Amino acid sequence: MADDATSAWDPCATISTFLTLSDLSAAQNAPNPTFSKHDQCDYETPVLRLLADTRAKGYRRVCVPLTTEKWRRRWEEMCLVSEAVEGGDVFDVLHGEGKERRKEEKARAAEAWRLAPGFRRDEVTITRLDEAEGVVAMISDWLELDSSDDGVRHDAEIALQQELAYATYLNINTAILPAPRNRNHVASYARIVSACLARSPYISLSVRLPIYNPEVFNHPGSPIAAFHPASPALSVSSQGLQTGAGGTPRTPSLVVSEVGESSGHGHGQGPGQGGSGASLNATWEMWDVIRSMCDYNPRLTLTLDLTPALPTTLGVLSKWAAESVRHIFLPSSTFIANTKGYPVLPKPTQQFIRDSMIHQPTIILGGVGEGHHSRGGEAAYTQYVRHLEKTSPAVQAVKKEGTVENFAKGYQDYLQAPLQPLMDNLPSITYQTFEQDPVKYALYEEAMYRAFLDHPAGEKIVVCVAGAGRGPLVARCFNALNRARREATVMAVEKNSNAFVTLQERKQKEWGNSIHLIFGDMRVIDVPEKADILVSELLGSFGDNELSPECLDGAVRFLKPNGISIPSSYTAHLAPLSSSKLYNEARSTKNEKSLETPYVVMFQAVNILSGTKATIDGRCGPQVQECWEFEHPRREAVLDARGLPFTNSHNARSATMRFYIPHAGTLHGLAGYFEAVLYGNVGLSIHPHRKDQVSKDMLSWFPLFFPFKEPLYLPSNSELQVSIWRLTNERQVWYEWHAESFICVPALTTSPTEEQLLAQSGSFPSTPSFSSFAMSAPSPLADSRENLYLDTARLGVGDGNGGVTHEIVKIGHTSLHNPGGRSSWIGL
Repeated sequence: MADDATSAWDPCATISTFLTLSDLSAAQNAPNPTFSKHDQCDYETPVLRLLADTRAKGYRRVCVPLTTEKWRRRWEEMCLVSEAVEGGDVFDVLHGEGKERRKEEKARAAEAWRLAPGFRRDEVTITRLDEAEGVVAMISDWLELDSSDDGVRHDAEIALQQELAYATYLNINTAILPAPRNRNHVASYARIVSACLARSPYISLSVRLPIYNPEVFNHPGSPIAAFHPASPALSVSSQGLQTGAGGTPRTPSLVVSEVGESSGHGHGQGPGQGGSGASLNATWEMWDVIRSMCDYNPRLTLTLDLTPALPTTLGVLSKWAAESVRHIFLPSSTFIANTKGYPVLPKPTQQFIRDSMIHQPTIILGGVGEGHHSRGGEAAYTQYVRHLEKTSPAVQAVKKEGTVENFAKGYQDYLQAPLQPLMDNLPSITYQTFEQDPVKYALYEEAMYRAFLDHPAGEKIVVCVAGAGRGPLVARCFNALNRARREATVMAVEKNSNAFVTLQERKQKEWGNSIHLIFGDMRVIDVPEKADILVSELLGSFGDNELSPECLDGAVRFLKPNGISIPSSYTAHLAPLSSSKLYNEARSTKNEKSLETPYVVMFQAVNILSGTKATIDGRCGPQVQECWEFEHPRREAVLDARGLPFTNSHNARSATMRFYIPHAGTLHGLAGYFEAVLYGNVGLSIHPHRKDQVSKDMLSWFPLFFPFKEPLYLPSNSELQVSIWRLTNERQVWYEWHAESFICVPALTTSPTEEQLLAQSGSFPSTPSFSSFAMSAPSPLADSRENLYLDTARLGVGDGNGGVTHEIVKIGHTSLHNPGGRSSWIGL
């Protein structure tokens, strides 16, 4: 069976297959079956027998077309006029009164159908509940929901609702929709889908799309055409989604508007590449319109068609990681034969499938029983997909004990409110969760060990652990002292009265008189003697978001003049992020505050939108950029008589960052990370590019997610400016954030004034301006003549070589989020 190889493996993906109308017809016309000794069931219908045979091969789900060709013919006879149909086999061409009578009969039949849509028995493929069990309905692919003809589009919508109503009647919970084909009318397609979601509340809809427009490879000017020549399997006609041999659906063809396909400028994009980029982004942009107009409905998902070969070097594929991809369609024509004749996938497709496995997709195999490859048979395709799953680094990381991915299993893309450690006393289970992180505490021990070694042997060392919790840092401190062969006085400060009980028990059973426990808030209590080393673990996912700076402002009073803090410094970092899932989760409460609240999230279905490298001209920084830094102890602090700062204004911060966006995407939020220096070159990091070098498999912190209330579309080769503030008053600390988008365009050589433009158009006003009246003083508003175009001298960006000058044009922005801490804050 297809899944025998997975008996000892917990698979992430579901393998399904696509049954064509030819398969169903063959089952209907098959002679009486001969059953094996293991199969004594006498199935009541040919469809039940076919489905049973399919599941016996290991397929968990089966994709079945819901309607037959008879339904298509009847619909066309009712809804299409004869002159618009070529071939003459749909309508009989009649003349005179007969023709008019025939037209009237068809018009009446169409109106009757529109009034009460319904199928005849021979127009549907399945009729029973048991036949529909485990079935994914394939909606008729010839329905043109984005037709340029209003009448065709209207009747296609009725037909779609009819099919969905029938699928709901059969208790089918998922239907795959025909692909949109016309970019100019994708809004009409999206409106229809939105209406269907509203009318059919118990079924999920999935839009089938190729991962890019395959016709880009037919364009001679395409830079990738030479690497992926057009395949005969991609041939299309005006009917859009066509069927190949055996009725297997081919890749939908998209009619992409020429608008927006001009060459890009300002970021090194050469002439002629703009059109290719637009084509490669075309299907995602159509999907972006559809899901946005459907208000990010969680019942709307994607079916990605991988029929065409994928690009090898272009980074346009990463955007799909942030989308709700439910199914991946893999026809047998996508596979190539290896040297032994077995089916394998091209390397780019292999990598895409491996990366997609972490999202637990349903892989739909089509045409695998048609013998396209000489070795392996039908089972070889499933075995190969399972091989890709098992060799997926993301899947391996989830299944490996001790990794962050394994630790966070079940919490991916789950929004968690950050802790309020000063306002709340943490429960023991929270402490226990954090204490499961061996990496963090090993690094803390190493930092203390190196700090102890820097003190001469025999010197008295005083160590203060501020915020001791249940004592993990205290235990590591004693380990480090033993390793370094040093003696020290150890103090532990803790404000949580419940955790303080655990500390007392550990002192009694483990540490004895070698530790001095102090109960109270580190910001106000005193300690019996000054410390050489202050150790704390107060960091949050953004470094300072759990008020480490404010806490340590009080605790550094415990230090001697030359004392040190572990950690000694930490930095906050940001990157622009796209994730329809996180956006949906953040707004699911229907409370505006939820979209102005930072969340702790283990990212999975996300895409970092920014480019991996800074731009040559220096305007845009790297993919993940630093916001600000905190250092401890603060040597320049102005303190009162108790050693405390007068205000908290010194802990306010702000940052403005500019990111280059190489590929079109939708901004849903900001990803926040931190890095900390503990001591010397020992540190902690959740920075996506450096975490494996600094603190691999550290479990204690997930990134922070700053959501945006309004998704912001970012075109290819655009720029994003992000502003973020850390603000404070005497009671609270909060963040505010905002984003603006820009694009680089060729600068105009002249800036015509309003008068010149009006004079050229012949519409210059003949009446005098208000300023010409003697009774009126000149007005700086009414009489000023503002250029209708941007000041290119002010915004101009040259190429550095005296070539074409460009200007930066603003194209969008978000609102200011969380002003005054109205929705989220951390209490002091």
